[in-house]
Amino acid sequence: MINYLLKSGMLLLVFYAVYKLWLENEKMFRFNRAYLLLSLVFSFVIPLQLISVKPLLGNALSVIQLDGIVIRTSNAALAKDNSGQIITSVLSIIYLVVGLLLMVRFVMNLYSFYKKTKNNGRQFLNDTNVVLIEEPVLPHSFWKFVFINKEELETGKIPLELIAHERAHLQQKHTLDILFIEVLQIVFWFNPLIILFKKSIKLNHEFLADESVNKQFESVTEYQKLLLNFASHKNTVSLASNLNYLITKKRLIMMTKKESRFKMMFKVLIVSLVCVLSLFVFSAETNAQKVKDKSDYDKTISKCIDKSIEKQPEYPGGIDEFYKLIGMNFKIPAEASKQKLEGKAIIEFMVEKDGSLSEFKIVKDLGYGIGNEAIRAIKLSPKWIPGSIDGKPARVLYTMPITIQTEK
Repeated sequence: MINYLLKSGMLLLVFYAVYKLWLENEKMFRFNRAYLLLSLVFSFVIPLQLISVKPLLGNALSVIQLDGIVIRTSNAALAKDNSGQIITSVLSIIYLVVGLLLMVRFVMNLYSFYKKTKNNGRQFLNDTNVVLIEEPVLPHSFWKFVFINKEELETGKIPLELIAHERAHLQQKHTLDILFIEVLQIVFWFNPLIILFKKSIKLNHEFLADESVNKQFESVTEYQKLLLNFASHKNTVSLASNLNYLITKKRLIMMTKKESRFKMMFKVLIVSLVCVLSLFVFSAETNAQKVKDKSDYDKTISKCIDKSIEKQPEYPGGIDEFYKLIGMNFKIPAEASKQKLEGKAIIEFMVEKDGSLSEFKIVKDLGYGIGNEAIRAIKLSPKWIPGSIDGKPARVLYTMPITIQTEK
């Protein structure tokens, strides 16, 4: 999971950097909309490696490191180091609590729109379904409705350009984009890049709506003045497309910026190459973690495995049962107890294609027979469910740290 989150985070960072430095200032709003949405999709799908791309260079050794275990003389049974599990449990609880709060907020916002449409009057205005709101509010849109203050509409205080602006949001289905990014933010709330993508998507929506209004009324200067008149209004509605969302100098400049077709095509080509390169880099078959608990552990690379593992081997009953097996059968040699020996030994073994264990090696020993005793205990293991590559059984190398704590 951590590996997946790191990869998706790196992809989000790459795609967002490309957008900010290369695309945001270009008048190619429809392409930018597609780019931002697909960037989010690719960033969370590519690391799943649903499509595996063979690396150009050969694979090195694939090594899987098991959690460290602790064996004490006071009870020969296994005492697995569970500090990592405690941290994981705490982080999981925090993640679920925050995610639940965000989900509740999301549902409440959706329900607020439902109440507005049910509890207020409606009318069709220029083929637009308008909901008339009693409280003071700027025009905003969501799903199939534009929400406008009833009194201001009846007194003619709402210019046609503002209604056209909100109608453009509806016609281009910007609500779907907002709902999509809101759901992603609930699931991946811990990633600040999601918020940056959300801001860029909503700002690009405004570029698109502004473009639609200017094409219809052909008066950019008057429309800019109109927006500035409403810029002081700070009340915005969550989930809705809001008229005054980030009325910045950039937004006003984009209305008058000239297009360069050659420049746009060149940028689209470069962005496409970046996406293809990211697909190859992050979908390539990668190696499992290489463990280097000893300075000369690089020598284990001589045991070459041709391909990286797709499905890891499994111990019958789960890996915790394997730990119990070792803990119950490992006997600290008498001399080690006499010398009050403490430290960490590292054992290496191979899970073969048929699930049997072989190629036992003491990578790091404490002496007094500790390494040999660890191998003896591991050899008592029944056959594992073998790992696989492309549906075929494969060999996988494991390392197992064992910490010895003798009774003082």
